Amino acid sequence: MTKRYWYVILTYIIMQFSGVIFSPLLYAALPISEFQAVIYWTIFSFTAGVIAILFIMKPDMQIPATRDASKPGAIILWSIAGLFMAYFAQYIAVIIEVQLLGIKQGSANTQMIIDITRAAPIFMIIPAIIAPIAEEIIFRKIIFGSLYKKMNFFLAALLSALAFGIIHGEPEHILIYSSMGFVFAYLYVKTKRIIVPIIVHMSLNSISVLVQFLLTPEDLERMQQQLEQMQMILVGG
Repeated sequence: MTKRYWYVILTYIIMQFSGVIFSPLLYAALPISEFQAVIYWTIFSFTAGVIAILFIMKPDMQIPATRDASKPGAIILWSIAGLFMAYFAQYIAVIIEVQLLGIKQGSANTQMIIDITRAAPIFMIIPAIIAPIAEEIIFRKIIFGSLYKKMNFFLAALLSALAFGIIHGEPEHILIYSSMGFVFAYLYVKTKRIIVPIIVHMSLNSISVLVQFLLTPEDLERMQQQLEQMQMILVGG
């Protein structure tokens, strides 16, 4: 792994955890609430972090694409297909978690993002745009890409997907994160374009945030009950 890749990973770590130090300082320095300080610093740190990551990765972006890399039309088609593939993989993972492992549905991480977005809608740009760019560069371009040079696809995708799940802080849903990680890694290998998993990742996050942001808790509960009934039918429960 090149030195600049380590700089990217270090930038990502700083981006993720800098709020522990700087949010309280922002709260003390400005006439804002503690909650606002966290929101403002998170938006600033993630935006600055992605800009720094893209700057560090500039040499990679200047390398000409390989001859077998997908053309614009194929990028669009694979992005659409990849979205359905990610949803299918996610659905299978949910069935396994709920029906076989007895894990309760629902993500504390997603719920926290929705709660923050409802209080400050501008925060939506983090999960919808900024985080997917950073995470695909880190977990697919750098981690998976480096592992794939030394081992087969399955093992490289598994290890990078596990790292992807761990950073989200929900080990009980590691199967869901891993399933998405496998799809993103496959799209990256198939198209030779990191922009494809970025687009799919952005689309997944945007749809999830928008749906939960626009619907009432009662609507979400009713949809979840319908989903559980469908799962019971599919698995013969």
